[in-house]
Amino acid sequence: MANKSFTLAAILVLTLSLCGSAPALEWGTKELDTEKLAVQFAKQVNTGGYQIVTTEELKGWIDKKEPLLIVDTMPYEDSYKKNHIPGAVQIEFPIEEMKQLDEAKKAEFLKILGPDKNRKIVVYCGFTKCGRSHNGAKFAAQLGYKNVYRHPGGIKAWLEAGYPSSSVK
Repeated sequence: MANKSFTLAAILVLTLSLCGSAPALEWGTKELDTEKLAVQFAKQVNTGGYQIVTTEELKGWIDKKEPLLIVDTMPYEDSYKKNHIPGAVQIEFPIEEMKQLDEAKKAEFLKILGPDKNRKIVVYCGFTKCGRSHNGAKFAAQLGYKNVYRHPGGIKAWLEAGYPSSSVK
């Protein structure tokens, strides 16, 4: 009888595992991609020296008219000109992680960021996987700004939330 119970239990476990194997594999593959992105993002935040802000939180800050500087790090012609968060200023950063700022880029960025090292600064790019906002936020923090946030969802999340955008004509 014990052997029969063991056999039935083994068949039940095998059947349940086989019935769910295809969806589980598909779900797992997508989760691996999500996990890779999450780990990359966490490492960037950890080494970048900045904080993060969600799309909804950023919208709340804007609606409350909190004093802040919003920096769009996307290319001017291909992105910023078409859609950007209202009030954002633009300076392009590369997608790949930068190790240092050259003097010309540093001067341009400092001009945009201004002299107030305690100013709330929000840096964004296109979407979470894009590294432009990491570069901008990281270098703002390295330049001594103390209140730097990265908006990881970028303009894609902003538009998906149905929030208004601006364009340059």
